[in-house]
Amino acid sequence: MSDFTFTGLTPDVLLDAIESCGIYPQSGLLALNSYENRVYQFQADDGQRMVVKFYRPARWSNEQILEEHAFALELADAEIPLVAPYIINQTTLHTYQGFRFAVFPSVGGRQFEIDNLDQIEWMGRFIGRMHRVAQAKPFVHRLPLDTEHFLTQPLAELEHSELLPDHLKTAFFAIAEPVIAQTRKLYQPFGQIRLHGDCHPGNILWRDGPLFVDLDDCRMGPAIQDLWMMLSGDRSQQLLQLDTMVEAYEEFHELDRRELALIEPLRAMRMVHYMAWLSKRWQDSAFPRAFPWFAEDKYWENQILALKEQLSALQEPPLSLGM
Repeated sequence: MSDFTFTGLTPDVLLDAIESCGIYPQSGLLALNSYENRVYQFQADDGQRMVVKFYRPARWSNEQILEEHAFALELADAEIPLVAPYIINQTTLHTYQGFRFAVFPSVGGRQFEIDNLDQIEWMGRFIGRMHRVAQAKPFVHRLPLDTEHFLTQPLAELEHSELLPDHLKTAFFAIAEPVIAQTRKLYQPFGQIRLHGDCHPGNILWRDGPLFVDLDDCRMGPAIQDLWMMLSGDRSQQLLQLDTMVEAYEEFHELDRRELALIEPLRAMRMVHYMAWLSKRWQDSAFPRAFPWFAEDKYWENQILALKEQLSALQEPPLSLGM
């Protein structure tokens, strides 16, 4: 497949791909909430509930996907709760008519409660255990969390985007460019390990403890990347959450305190990258349906305000621990 779209991934192709692995769906395929890939839940003829994930064409190389799978299996072997792909016919990555896919067990759970300090503490221990395994060796093929992929390339995408209204471009770039310049200045990682990479509450299920369901964005980067997205509320609330989480985290893995200064730069990188991601994917029909507000003036006006707030945050002293 030469493009980034799922043209040709018809219901018949979906079923034939699954059956090519010797798995025979008994139920229909239920589409799950995923935009970057195509993910479906089904029940096999042996009664097991499974999930099949079709990777977006041309996004990752086979080596990058297999490295993600190997990391998931390594963590699962260490009894860290996450959903790892099945090994079928001695591999986790399968191909059918040019589409690459993997099969996973289907799991359920409750939503992670971002304001629950007990769950925040549990997440700290969980991520600490994950990082203790992750620091043993680096990724070879996965991309790093750097300014090239999260600032430079996204800025170029936004500069050429037809979705950013012409009458707002001057105001948008007048604030986006200083945010990016300040972020480049502040983002100086002190060390890098293998990361989950997209460790936000939406990627966590709660089943008598946390369970991760997605390593699609795993990459090399600073450890704080897997912690800061657990924080919410005002500065005092975030300080309490951070203290709670890091104390539990350090039962298993030490955090370099200098990385606290990377939280706001990482937040800025995520903001810029997210806008560019939506713009880049707009030709996929799933995106205009799911994010219709992205092409509206109000969205970009709100982003201008959010970037102004983020520039102020970048200029404030970083969060610090009271331990």
